[in-house]
Amino acid sequence: MTATDAAAAAATQQRCVFVLLGSVQTTLIFTLASIAVPLPAIGHEFGLQRADLILLSAAYGLTFAGLLLFGGRLADRYGGRRALTAGLVLFAAALTVAPLAPGTGTLLAARFAQGAGAALIAPAAMAVLRAALPSAAAYSGAMATWGGLSVLGATAGNLLSGVISALWSWRCIFAVPLVVALAALALTPRLLPDTMPSRGRTLDLPGALLATTGITLASYGLVVTDTRPWWSAGVLVPLLAGAALLVGFRYAERRARDPLLPPRFLLDRRRVLALAAIALSACATSMTFVVLSLHLQQVRDWSPLRTSAAFLPFAVALIVSGRAAGHLIGRHGVRTVTVAGLAVGAAGLALLALTGTDAHIPYGSGLLPGLVLLPAGTAAVFAGAAVLTTEGVPQHQTGLAGGVLNTAMESGPTVLFAILLTLGGDASSLASTGVALAAVALLTHRTK
Repeated sequence: MTATDAAAAAATQQRCVFVLLGSVQTTLIFTLASIAVPLPAIGHEFGLQRADLILLSAAYGLTFAGLLLFGGRLADRYGGRRALTAGLVLFAAALTVAPLAPGTGTLLAARFAQGAGAALIAPAAMAVLRAALPSAAAYSGAMATWGGLSVLGATAGNLLSGVISALWSWRCIFAVPLVVALAALALTPRLLPDTMPSRGRTLDLPGALLATTGITLASYGLVVTDTRPWWSAGVLVPLLAGAALLVGFRYAERRARDPLLPPRFLLDRRRVLALAAIALSACATSMTFVVLSLHLQQVRDWSPLRTSAAFLPFAVALIVSGRAAGHLIGRHGVRTVTVAGLAVGAAGLALLALTGTDAHIPYGSGLLPGLVLLPAGTAAVFAGAAVLTTEGVPQHQTGLAGGVLNTAMESGPTVLFAILLTLGGDASSLASTGVALAAVALLTHRTK
């Protein structure tokens, strides 16, 4: 084999690895978002109240966000491929149980287990990708595309779950991620490179316990604000307990010999701003789906299928912008693309806040412009912020970077969504998020 043939074979191998791992990452967020549209049908079948539906909707995200930092450390400690395989086994097993659930208890347990598996898969996938792409330039290019996969997964979850549940049953929505998980399990030993475990590193179990419990309790407290007032015990107790545990986590990390989240990791101002951009952009897309889905079905009396179709331009703009983001970063730089994405996303939210929730404004002139601008900006933000978050991270901390990146994606919407929805109506919540995006754009532009 000539050197040219070897290089071509290596490039093909790298593309296959990225496609496999990217499909898995997209599927994790698809699974997170896919239960939102079928919730009324699930509630009707099991006789659930609104509070039960809120918990069922949040179960996956609670364990996903809460365990991500620990999942990243496990990937670094035991090797990305081994951690990925373990996560896929748990994820697939939970996906098998969910559609067979005879009642809400089994389905709730399955959703918790799916989130736990996802928390191990997401950082492990980034660690394996780093091993497959040893070149810093190649890895940065891959991260530019990787950043938009989560938004694509959320969009696909919202679109396809409505179609699947309308044509067949809500139980069938778990078939899509199950097929991907089983295919990934079959291909992992043959396609993915083995990664060296960091034998000299400890697991920092106290830090993991504090972080996991703190994030989960705080997230739960924010989630239940949808059905309980902020001053009620059901909200204040988990919120204050979670906050206290996270303060304890910060203190414990300063004293730990091998901390779960090294304090220096978040000293880079560009990395902090990138994580804030990811959290805000994820919140913007989540809020847009929830607010507009309710508006279209409850105010305009649209069917679930017609509502899903209304978001097709969002999906198209997201895909097109995501494909272009990597080339734009290579030409104009990561900071320029990130700032531009934040500005475009803020403009899209402003349009939606001004016109999107007015029942008398046509879809084409009211919703459509915002539904194109928001995903175009979000794709650029996720691409640029993913590069900024992982830039300069040593290989033995790739799992940590993946855990932090995905924590911002998952915890950010939970925290910001709960806070913004209490500030006013739907339109003001969208406007507030747009202002926050614009503020982060200004800070990122000024950071050298």
